Amino acid sequence: MSEQHILAIDQGTTSTRAIVFDRRGRIRSVGQREHEQIFPQAGWVEHDPVEIWDNTREVIGLALGRANVPGGGLAAIGITNQRETTVVWDRSTGEPVHHAIVWQDTRTADLVAQLGGEHGPDRFKQICGLPLATYFAGPKVRWILDHVDGAREQAEAGELLFGTIDSWLVWNLTGGPDGGIHVTDVTNASRTMLMDLRTLSWSPELCEAIGVPQAMLPEIRSSSEVYGRSDKLDVPIAGMLGDQHAATFGQACFERGMSKNTYGTGNFMLLNTGTEIVPSENGLITTVCYQLGDQDPVYALEGSIAVTGSLVQWLRDNLGLISDAAEIEELAAQVDDNGGCYIVPAFSGLFAPYWRDDARGAVVGLTRYVTKHHIARAALEATAYQTREVLDAMQADSGVQISELRVDGGMVANELLMQFQADILDLDVVRPEVAETTALGAAYAAGIAVGFWEGQEELAGHWSVDRRWSPRMRSQERERLYRTWKKAVTRTFDWVDEDTAAAEEEVAEQALAEQAPSADKGKDKDDADADA
Repeated sequence: MSEQHILAIDQGTTSTRAIVFDRRGRIRSVGQREHEQIFPQAGWVEHDPVEIWDNTREVIGLALGRANVPGGGLAAIGITNQRETTVVWDRSTGEPVHHAIVWQDTRTADLVAQLGGEHGPDRFKQICGLPLATYFAGPKVRWILDHVDGAREQAEAGELLFGTIDSWLVWNLTGGPDGGIHVTDVTNASRTMLMDLRTLSWSPELCEAIGVPQAMLPEIRSSSEVYGRSDKLDVPIAGMLGDQHAATFGQACFERGMSKNTYGTGNFMLLNTGTEIVPSENGLITTVCYQLGDQDPVYALEGSIAVTGSLVQWLRDNLGLISDAAEIEELAAQVDDNGGCYIVPAFSGLFAPYWRDDARGAVVGLTRYVTKHHIARAALEATAYQTREVLDAMQADSGVQISELRVDGGMVANELLMQFQADILDLDVVRPEVAETTALGAAYAAGIAVGFWEGQEELAGHWSVDRRWSPRMRSQERERLYRTWKKAVTRTFDWVDEDTAAAEEEVAEQALAEQAPSADKGKDKDDADADA
């Protein structure tokens, strides 16, 4: 019998990857494809779900081919995904009724304000752990039902299905219109504003208040169990976690008080609070960290930052300041400081700890002295400052003094950023040997479910340090920089007013009228489906 492996599908904001892991949690092969970022207007961000599904089949074939792993060499498949991104599709045809609305999208700002009413953004927080914000999936579903002709009637009749990307992929992997399984796990469900954190079930009260028919919702399951089998590979799909929860699991943050920070399109810090639900008083989110089978759920506090790595992409794609994201470190290293320049990347408003939908990005402190090198450095420093804000809130909410920060994601290869992060936090920053912790966490969850790994103690033994950065900045300088950052943040508040909102709505209606699903979106791009 051939050696067994675990396949992880990591469906992220900018690309889809399939990674094959061996029994030691080491990477055997990777397949990756980027997908289009669709910006119909300011504040709107969309993806094509059919393109994502096509890419998923392709990268599975690529990863298995590169690792030379036959179908019989897989013990299980785990899935991790961009979380709040929302898909609504037709149960009988599998066709999405609208592009996926991405977690960064702010089109639901007016709806969110309307839902809060006199109660404000914390109206539902006691039930779901989340403030009312454009970030979460529930209002995005409501928007689709309100703006796509006939969608609400179809949804109430049970003809439409809703899911975050995990649900979309599992449904397609298990047959789609021909018997596809419609499920999600507790971590993704906890990001919809529709799940009760205590019962881990859909809340009739929240569904009614937000305006989402329960008939279209997936079944909520744990993060580690067999949900079904891939109809092409005949392999059990046995792990499912939202990307940040998967990274926490992959970082082996299994004990209360352990934390990690993922540096990707955005930044997301999670602190394990054990089986205790800890309400936040400082702008954080209370969420499910993970649940293994029928064990008690583990909860977490989370600080979500909308724009970090995507700021570097913006410098590359919109401004042409660099031609490759990796160039940002070399450019920033040409100067010793930011030259007094600060970039607050509130492209989609501000997430934790502010939750300001009315904010928009700003570059402040400009003088004739500032060069492209200072701007590059300011872009990197913005990530570190935002992380400091979240960590301060996390320690205040939990009462836990964090002793070091485990880090992962694409930006942790940037050593200038990691050193500045340690400096501005006054904490050690630790990068693990296996940096692909998001995919690894999904693989771990799937492997535990099928007995490939015995449990968390074995997985914790796989974790090892690759690099550690310790602070070396003087405290007076640290606090001066941070104080100025906080001042810069306040300059982004209240940018969106009635005039700008009305203009955005006018463009929105025009964009919606021009958007129609193409007839051939369901067709295969290639022969990759034969492998998937």
